[in-house]
Amino acid sequence: MPTTALKEWASVIAAMLAGDQVVMLRKGGIGEKRFDVPHREFLLLPTHVHQRPELLAPSVQDDYPDLLAITEEPEVVGITAWCEVHDVHEVTEQAELDALAPFHVLGPDYAAERLRWRPKHPLMAIVARVHRVDPSLSLTMTPDMRGCRSWIEVDIEQPPPAPVMDDVRFAGCTKAVADALALG
Repeated sequence: MPTTALKEWASVIAAMLAGDQVVMLRKGGIGEKRFDVPHREFLLLPTHVHQRPELLAPSVQDDYPDLLAITEEPEVVGITAWCEVHDVHEVTEQAELDALAPFHVLGPDYAAERLRWRPKHPLMAIVARVHRVDPSLSLTMTPDMRGCRSWIEVDIEQPPPAPVMDDVRFAGCTKAVADALALG
């Protein structure tokens, strides 16, 4: 049975697995008219396309040198994480985006650029609980999985739950995100 996977920068997945990020900021790929979050659970498929150190927050630019050194998509990727969507917020204002800065590792200039791109469409802030996949699962990349698209179907079973954050810490993070957006 196919499972859905969301393509995400390998460095962002690493930050999520380290517990340093709980919000993914998404607007979709260039070939997509609009980004939506139709799935409540999905694998995270690491991509290296477009990720560069200067697009990350200055505080983490040196944290992922091995992942950032890869500039081409490998033939086989390792699936190391999957997510449960806790909430999705539509971000349309810079103040909202600024309020989310503590909860993601994207650099402020890049995040603002994503907000401004296709201004009629909101930036989606996905509050997600990440689960570790251990051992990682190997996935051979086929031509239809490549390119600037967000969602793909893969022939991998959903791994069992193994949350990176315990319930108390994750609840605290989700409350902090909601509080930040209420003030933003």
